[in-house]
Amino acid sequence: MSALLSPRQNHLLAALPAADYEQLLPHLELVPLPLAWPVYESGDAQGYVFFPTTSIVSLLYVMEDGSSAEIAVVGNEGLVGIALFMGGETTPSRAVVQSAGHGYRLRASALKTEFSLGGNLQHLLLRYTQALITQMAQTAVCNRHHALDKQLCRWLLLSLDRLDSNELKMTQELIANMLGVRREGVTEAAGKLQAAGLIEYSRGRITVLDRPKLEAQVCECYAVVKREYDRLLPFVPAGANLIS
Repeated sequence: MSALLSPRQNHLLAALPAADYEQLLPHLELVPLPLAWPVYESGDAQGYVFFPTTSIVSLLYVMEDGSSAEIAVVGNEGLVGIALFMGGETTPSRAVVQSAGHGYRLRASALKTEFSLGGNLQHLLLRYTQALITQMAQTAVCNRHHALDKQLCRWLLLSLDRLDSNELKMTQELIANMLGVRREGVTEAAGKLQAAGLIEYSRGRITVLDRPKLEAQVCECYAVVKREYDRLLPFVPAGANLIS
């Protein structure tokens, strides 16, 4: 498996100039990211940042009563742990693996050293942070103003953008936790999309059958987030994931 994986599958790492990438490469460690694994907990010191490659991590805000809602998703376009280079060291949010796969982790000390140099890595990570903040803000607006089936469309499309497949391994209970709603609401929303022929759901697997129609159904929040990521982050050639 490791022979098929490369740090270059992460778009941030792939976008680095060769010299910057080679500087980081000895410090990057391939790690499995199993489903529902907590990458970090609210308030905990973060010893690493994670660059997902074939996995997706959900950033959640957890309330005192234990309820939670997703504020952003991170996949092969970004990294988990922006507090380390933004000066906070900790964050009130929680990060949990939403879609199992792999990623590369980098020690906090190595990241801070490279970031402090003020070069290409710093510039890239700051632009990524701006895109992530846009996603967080738009998620808050979407959750407040749009119907659950529209939210589910947005969530599915954001997840698909970060995977090489049209299938998600995800239970309705986990989706409900991500969206901060009751499971019955997710059942109804998913049922609408399935009846319209957009998705197929069975035994914890969601398969998107018609992405163009799904994009036609989604609220404007998906396009707002995608445009900002496309504007701020560099294009990565399709063959970049083959470079070691």
